[in-house]
Amino acid sequence: MLGVVKMEKIYIFGHKKPDTDSVTSAIALSYLKNKLGYNTEPFIIGNLNNETKFVLKYFKVDKPKYLNDVKLQIKDINYDRGCYLSKKSSIYEVYNFMNSKELTGLPIINENNNLVGMATLKGIFRELIDSIIRDLNTSYNNILNTIEGQEILRFNDEIKGEILVASYRSTSFIENVKIGPNTILIVGDRHSIIEYAIESKVKMLIITGGNQMKDEHLKRAKENKVNIIKTDLNTFNVAKLIELSNYISTIINKDEELTTFDENDFINSFVDISNRLKYTNYPIVNRNNKCYGLLKINDISDKRKKKVILVDHNEGEQSVDGLEEAEILEIIDHHKIGNVNTTNPINFRNMAVGSTNTIIYNLYKENKVEIPKEIAGIMLSGIISDTLLFSSPTTTPLDKEAAKALEKLAKINMNEYGMEMLKAGTSIVGKTKEEILYNDFKEFNVNNKKIGIGQIFTMNFDEIKKDIDDYVKLIEDTVKNNNYYMINLYITDIVKKGSYVLYNENSKELLENCLNISDLYQGYYIDGVVSRKKQVIPYIMDEL
Repeated sequence: MLGVVKMEKIYIFGHKKPDTDSVTSAIALSYLKNKLGYNTEPFIIGNLNNETKFVLKYFKVDKPKYLNDVKLQIKDINYDRGCYLSKKSSIYEVYNFMNSKELTGLPIINENNNLVGMATLKGIFRELIDSIIRDLNTSYNNILNTIEGQEILRFNDEIKGEILVASYRSTSFIENVKIGPNTILIVGDRHSIIEYAIESKVKMLIITGGNQMKDEHLKRAKENKVNIIKTDLNTFNVAKLIELSNYISTIINKDEELTTFDENDFINSFVDISNRLKYTNYPIVNRNNKCYGLLKINDISDKRKKKVILVDHNEGEQSVDGLEEAEILEIIDHHKIGNVNTTNPINFRNMAVGSTNTIIYNLYKENKVEIPKEIAGIMLSGIISDTLLFSSPTTTPLDKEAAKALEKLAKINMNEYGMEMLKAGTSIVGKTKEEILYNDFKEFNVNNKKIGIGQIFTMNFDEIKKDIDDYVKLIEDTVKNNNYYMINLYITDIVKKGSYVLYNENSKELLENCLNISDLYQGYYIDGVVSRKKQVIPYIMDEL
């Protein structure tokens, strides 16, 4: 069993040029892992060939989703999700929130969770020090919480008005200061000023020092719908704090262009941009500007790498983009050991059999998991495909044993179905020359030499032979333009059980030595050669 959190998704996929064995083994292994309690999903990292399409359609199995890469994205980082406040939060609330989380910036959102701006400590300090705030635009609750108040009368949830402190003596204030429905008055125990304010129908009275109001004033305030809050704080402290009860939206710069990131953005891109801008906090939004939270520079050290299982390959060049940024948990393969590196020990099941599905069949047996009819069918298809219906020299007794058991479970005639399936995959009608070259193309690096070996199955070599010069030119151009040492294309006839070979001219001598041929020419037929893995690649590697 893999040592991972069971609910965390594991990506299972084959190589970049998916063949039937690669695709079906990913599906079959995913089914097995899920039965064992894991959360896995099969993927493809390339286009399906006609044979594989036939198999999935025949057994009514859904085509796996396409996986572009497994590069680290912002969603793989433990950033501060839900770290934002409403534009109707008070400056005081925002400051305390930022202070408690040791932040220098905080995303501010509207009622639909859309990002509207960024509050910063620098911005708050600048506004409070450089500006003289006389107006209040906030909520009753914000005032209540900021000045540690007690609700006495509430008629409005939204409070707008000019802040005024009753600092003169009562007679001077009443005679010289005009107040009205736009006034928010801070006052202590000056009952005559309180009465004057109520009769002037001020927007709000803030009674400081814990002082009590006279009953007749309270009654009249109700009639005039004057909002009243009482606080134990003294007038000086209330006057200092009141401006902090303003909505945070009153001091953020809405016109300022913010640097934001999407959860799907790559970490490498984020690091490049943040290194240039030198900010420490960045809002995370989706494509509709919906805010998810805040990413701090030091968050990127806390990564959750995508967890992957490789099937039918263990070469980095053949695998998904960004594999080096993922955590490989397991590899199940029947090819030579490649160059995939891991940071931790993994389960690596590599067997000298003709198909990855043969290995997976044995995993089902070991774990005593029943194989459904459709899974048995696609697994059998993978074995038939990779062994060319057991005519390939890669075929082993284990492949035949697995196929016989799967044939029974799938309830089909293996030979009849196998020929139908192989024929479905051999048609090259409508394919471009590039599609034929890259139909099943494997790339290898041997002693710092890049080689490419392509293979396609067909029962009609004449279709390729009539354009053989064009194919050779394509191979030569590909070698030159992509820094290859050699490229071979093997056109395998599954009925004749042999292959025709096309190659770049500079590799002719090497290929003659590898294949023990003295008069090699373009389109040369090599009888009995059907397995590139066993009958071609090992000899090329020895020669290089």
